[in-house]
Amino acid sequence: MTVFILCFALFLVGVHGVLTRRNLIKVVISLTIMEFSIFLMLALVGYVSMGEAPVLGSDLVVPQLVVDPLPQAMVLTAIVIALATNAMLLTIAVRLYKKYGTFDIRRINELKG
Repeated sequence: MTVFILCFALFLVGVHGVLTRRNLIKVVISLTIMEFSIFLMLALVGYVSMGEAPVLGSDLVVPQLVVDPLPQAMVLTAIVIALATNAMLLTIAVRLYKKYGTFDIRRINELKG
């Protein structure tokens, strides 16, 4: 239970960074922290203490306690999607920097034109 609370605290750290930072790079890093806290929580959902991999051995005996592999597969897929999203966000940030010369959101908002 405390691990889930720590995941939520990590998520709140990311939310704090998104809401309070003006630098686009720091906002992207905060979004990444939020994503990874969700990934950690999803991986922990499928964890079973003293569980084994759900693989049949040579004697075809199923273990009593098995770890659920579905959340782990979902996390791997979500990591790939998050990587693409972060690459796109950083590309947009670099393009905004080339156009306006700053990563500051307030200065970019003032320089619209």
